[in-house]
Amino acid sequence: MAEQYEYVQHRLLGRRVRDIASGTEGELMAVINENVSDSGAERWMRLAYIRDATGLEFTTSVRNIVPTEYLEALESHLSRRWPPPS
Repeated sequence: MAEQYEYVQHRLLGRRVRDIASGTEGELMAVINENVSDSGAERWMRLAYIRDATGLEFTTSVRNIVPTEYLEALESHLSRRWPPPS
């Protein structure tokens, strides 16, 4: 039987990120390619392990994470431009 997980390098490791699915922010602790299947057929998925401000860790798909500084810059830019000129 093959390993059930493997660690993956990621450019955001150790940085603050936001899970766009839940809106929760925290530090990206690890990215793991994990077999999430409970049947005989393997199903691999890249999971991000994030530690929030309370110290609890949760997982989400790697595709759901973005750096918080990116979102802060985007929100700042949008607030300066909204509402659009008439």
